Amino acid sequence: MGSIDLLIKNNRTWAAGMVERDPDFFGRLARQQAPEYLWIGCADSRVPANEIAGLMPGELFVHRNVANLVVHSDLNCLSVMQYAVDVLKVKHIIVTGHYNCGGIIAALRNQSFGLIDNWLRHVQDVHHHHREEIDSLETESAQIARLSEINVLEQVVNVCRTTVVQNAWQNGQQLSVHGWIYDVKDGLVHGLVNAISDAERARDLHSSGLKRVRRGLA
Repeated sequence: MGSIDLLIKNNRTWAAGMVERDPDFFGRLARQQAPEYLWIGCADSRVPANEIAGLMPGELFVHRNVANLVVHSDLNCLSVMQYAVDVLKVKHIIVTGHYNCGGIIAALRNQSFGLIDNWLRHVQDVHHHHREEIDSLETESAQIARLSEINVLEQVVNVCRTTVVQNAWQNGQQLSVHGWIYDVKDGLVHGLVNAISDAERARDLHSSGLKRVRRGLA
């Protein structure tokens, strides 16, 4: 059996198992999705959003790209955010980075892989802005880990600065932005930035929160 045929076979097995456990599962999914969370994460195949969060299909709205970036010119990401916030009325946006991220490593090493170099320029900008702290670390692995953490902070700031989130807060909508990092070595997530729920807190984050943005501290 070819690899694609195997995926289809696996799908049939999975669907049958879901129906066996919950006969109305797909009926509920077909009628409506009502997630409370938007996950903005990395496209890395080792970071499956639903499984990490322990949520079922329909409970997590997901956007993924290389190195979990939120770029103000990226209409794909902004459209996902706008639909999640304005239509689905999610209550939480979770930016999730991860250690040992290939995009972070390539940006730090200034490696070239073609078209993606343009995308990773955003990560290199983060490195440039925080070069003194990152480059002061003794090992490359420590530098990669710290850049991964700081990149989460910067993307949380970018989420908070979007008109989508700013307008939601101005309208009194319940919405919090969080920053997590996932460790592929043990499968655990760690909070870096929690519960940014208004514009004032968002403004303070970048200037006062950076030193506290370490695993489990913020």
